[in-house]
Amino acid sequence: MTIAIKSSDVSRRGVLAGLGAGGMIFCLTLGTDGVRLLSEAQASAMANAPVTPWVRIAPDGTITILSAGAEMGQGSMTNLPMIVAEEMDADWSRVAIEMAPADAGVYGYLFNNNIRMMAIVGSRATMLYYNQLRIAGAQVRKVLLLNAAERWAVDVATLRTEPSLVINPANGQKLTYGEIAAFGKVPAPLPSVDAKELKSRKDWRLIGKGVPRRDTPLKVNGTAIFGVDIRLPDMVYATTLHSPVHNSAPERWNDAQVKAMPGVLATVRLTNGVAVVAERFEQALAAAGALKVDWQKGTAAGFNSEEALNRDYVKIHHDPNAPTQAVHTAGDAKAAFAGAAKVHTAEFRSDFGYHAQMEPLNAVARFNDAGDRIEIWEGTQAPDISRTAVAKAFGFKEEQVTHHQCYLGGGFGRRNGGYEAVEAAQIARAVRRPVKLIWTRTEDLAQGRFRPQSYQCLEAAIDASGKVAGWKHCVIGDGGTALLTGGMRIAYYGVPNQLLELRGISHGVQVKHWRAVAHVFNVFAIESFIDQMAVDANMDPIAFRFERMGATPKARRCFETVARMCDWRAARPQGRALGLSISERSGSLGAGVVEISLDRQSGKIKVHKVWVAVDGGIIVSPDPAKANIESAIIYGLSSVLHERVTLKDGVVEQSNFHDYNLMRMSDLPDEMHVEFVDVDTRPTGLGEIGNPFLAAAISNAFHRLTGKRLRHMPFTPERVLEVLKA
Repeated sequence: MTIAIKSSDVSRRGVLAGLGAGGMIFCLTLGTDGVRLLSEAQASAMANAPVTPWVRIAPDGTITILSAGAEMGQGSMTNLPMIVAEEMDADWSRVAIEMAPADAGVYGYLFNNNIRMMAIVGSRATMLYYNQLRIAGAQVRKVLLLNAAERWAVDVATLRTEPSLVINPANGQKLTYGEIAAFGKVPAPLPSVDAKELKSRKDWRLIGKGVPRRDTPLKVNGTAIFGVDIRLPDMVYATTLHSPVHNSAPERWNDAQVKAMPGVLATVRLTNGVAVVAERFEQALAAAGALKVDWQKGTAAGFNSEEALNRDYVKIHHDPNAPTQAVHTAGDAKAAFAGAAKVHTAEFRSDFGYHAQMEPLNAVARFNDAGDRIEIWEGTQAPDISRTAVAKAFGFKEEQVTHHQCYLGGGFGRRNGGYEAVEAAQIARAVRRPVKLIWTRTEDLAQGRFRPQSYQCLEAAIDASGKVAGWKHCVIGDGGTALLTGGMRIAYYGVPNQLLELRGISHGVQVKHWRAVAHVFNVFAIESFIDQMAVDANMDPIAFRFERMGATPKARRCFETVARMCDWRAARPQGRALGLSISERSGSLGAGVVEISLDRQSGKIKVHKVWVAVDGGIIVSPDPAKANIESAIIYGLSSVLHERVTLKDGVVEQSNFHDYNLMRMSDLPDEMHVEFVDVDTRPTGLGEIGNPFLAAAISNAFHRLTGKRLRHMPFTPERVLEVLKA
């Protein structure tokens, strides 16, 4: 479905004025001291300030709540308004949801205590908005109660609420929220809300129970609007050809020949590519295929990924003079190894990984007639970052950029840089018409911003009692701490002496955050290594983690829960084995088990069953949370068993899903079981916790079946056969 759009710029003052025709408007900013609500009068007086409506209550009882959570299938767009509605005591059937504008100053969560962001990455949505939105909802409820108390001339403390109702228990009088909206005032200053005034867990109607996701019916019936669905008057289409070696600039191309093709309107120089613009997308696609471009030599020219991983990274690790960055130190690792009764070592590798999101990158851009304002339509994880990137590219103030958030056809870390929005805007300015830019799958893969490949070396010092007393972990790769060191810290184990190091190297290849980022390959190395030591000690893997690794109480609960779920000690069918690993990401901790079999002729590993127990704090919406973890399990299994990107002479060798292999339906596990450890702590991230444990769990199960270890991810059939033959 495409959606035709005719409207243009709408000012904040105009929005406020229009909404003021009836009902109550609750404008708020999420401050460092909680949430501040502003009255309509205050907001109108601050028309140039970052103040925009969050909650609107109409006289008919409709409650509109804006959601700052980018919706890419994880349920954030529904979850965040639900938190507000819980504390408002709103009737959920009367709640409408709108996507919030790209304005981090108003709609951003507070990150690291001083940064406002809207980027839905790192499983942040529920985790970082939770407390702020609860307070916001409670403040709205308090205002409604105050208005009812004034109307009835009673003490506000004597009143209570039911969903979208204020009730006077003394005489049974009732006012709906809509009725209050028809006469109510939003006072200034607004009443504060103490954390003790928030609803207790036993009184929750929505949190912990959940509600059906609002986006699901729209995606089923085809009315959900993605960026690729937008159609504007006088709009043209564009696609791109980027440099085969990342970040190389175009020098010249067959411009006249391409422009002579049917429907072609222009070619446009981009920073690292050429765009073709045509009346129809099919024409742009054909013209892009005809482009012949001379490229400048890029930094990655000549880079061979397999050679670098298997030769260069190993040399760097063994070079005592290689630049080294300490990631974490504890105790005295040097002394622990000097006095060790035994030392274990192991090496692990992992390849580049592509995000493989369902929807290739796309964006729509339109300038106003004066050329000093631009609108962007895009499905992005970070509308604030896109807005800022577009403004910066044109020397605009952010107020000159209007960003319309759309649904995302998958993100996984790929869609939060604003690259496609900037390109669409550059093309729109060049041709002076609205432009829809669509990357092809081949472009999306060739220009991927990959999960880095890595080489890791681990060492463990065993003391005289058999406990792990010293721990060293070095990771080598491209991308710095943001992409390589996540998941290295083992705070869930009590090893007293630790040294974690990074040895960076740069290739000129585009790398970026990928679902669970470095936790995927770091947890793989850590938990495979621990299993190796458990086998050497002739101990049960769980018992080894408890007795020799000093697992924390939180980790113990996760392992104990998953052991119960899978009946850990029970016999398995012939030809099958279990493997276990911890899982950690975004404040959540889990433990996972897989049951696998192996076709020794083909080298294909089949994962039959998966169990995972997760401590993710309070689970705000259980069904979407479970689905999120199941999604991460499937995503993780695909990456562990199938997916790899390789580069030769700086060029990505894979071009589409015929040679970048994804897991097929026939490869799915027969069963996936997810259970949450019941705790009463703040929510932590769940969108990625289902991914990090899988590689180690599969590798450990493989060792149980074969007595051999898999140390290079992904575990393709070819690699499995090599290990079996070794």
